[in-house]
Amino acid sequence: MEQMIVNYESKPCYTITLTNGFQHLKEIVETLDVTNRTICIVTDSTVGTLYLEEVKYCLSTCCKRVISFTFPAGEESKNLDVINRLYETLIEAKMDRKDLLVALGGGVVGDMTGYAAATYLRGVRFVQIPTTLLSMVDSSIGGKTGVDYKAYKNMIGAFHQPSAVYMNLDTLNTLSKEQYRSGIGEIVKHALIRDKDYYEWLKANKEAILGLDSKAILHMIKVSLQIKKVVVERDPKELGERALLNFGHTLGHAIEKHMNFTMLHGDCVSLGIVAASYLSYLRKLVSVEEFEEVKQTLSSFTLPIQITGLDAGTIVKATESDKKMDGGKIKFILLKKIGEAYIDTTVTKEEMLQALYFVIK
Repeated sequence: MEQMIVNYESKPCYTITLTNGFQHLKEIVETLDVTNRTICIVTDSTVGTLYLEEVKYCLSTCCKRVISFTFPAGEESKNLDVINRLYETLIEAKMDRKDLLVALGGGVVGDMTGYAAATYLRGVRFVQIPTTLLSMVDSSIGGKTGVDYKAYKNMIGAFHQPSAVYMNLDTLNTLSKEQYRSGIGEIVKHALIRDKDYYEWLKANKEAILGLDSKAILHMIKVSLQIKKVVVERDPKELGERALLNFGHTLGHAIEKHMNFTMLHGDCVSLGIVAASYLSYLRKLVSVEEFEEVKQTLSSFTLPIQITGLDAGTIVKATESDKKMDGGKIKFILLKKIGEAYIDTTVTKEEMLQALYFVIK
């Protein structure tokens, strides 16, 4: 078992635990003083089938009672209707402000549980138990919560820090190759924006990573967590530096929306990374060799670098409703060099179209 502490406003806020199995979950949750409390485990229909009963059993002896709420798996469930049903479950169970929600699942489960925790009774505690690579290295830390609104991704949400994050790395063994690949999209992003040495390590250890080598996976997750931890500690509410984590996301999210969320998030981010890297090349920030290497790295992890059949104009139009707009300007993230990104508010629609014409074939 390994742990790291995430600070909020310069004070220790929560602990991330990385381990194998759920045998340490009880002791982690017991530190939150839940002896006479109710715990509600929120999960989806896929993850619940695999892990709900085991997690219920682990927690049943450290609290007064454990209840659960399960919703259909998939991005299409990330909406206010499902949140309303969760509210009803919490109200009917007479859960109060000292009780606890537990998010058991991937990013959709974590974002929704966190949003419910932020808004139910004006805020209750919650624990993240991410079960996908993507949620482990991205959405489970930093306190971003939210739901989609119509076709707008994460448009409604709140910043609400978890009380603990528990990562059972064994859950990665039940992921499909596609879901695992999706997480690697965010991992490559971390390396490109903050750590060239990590980028080189990822390339050198591709086979071990794709082969689910336990040592390689642990190292990879720890380094990615450290990168995100430093950024969110410095800028917990995305007023500045935290926007760097959106590298590849401006156009990636727009593609995701254009595809009606039928593409995996990491795949869309990969396409967005290619587009942003291409713009960085056109602005003579990275060399053509470095740009080609970024494409090769993504491709070597079986991530998409081109797509067919999309309308570039529609995708650029979708960026106008990006929640990260600032005074009508898009905070576009470009590479100053491999391992260092910056925020640029001068990227034009014409440049975005040019980048998309490169990505869309």
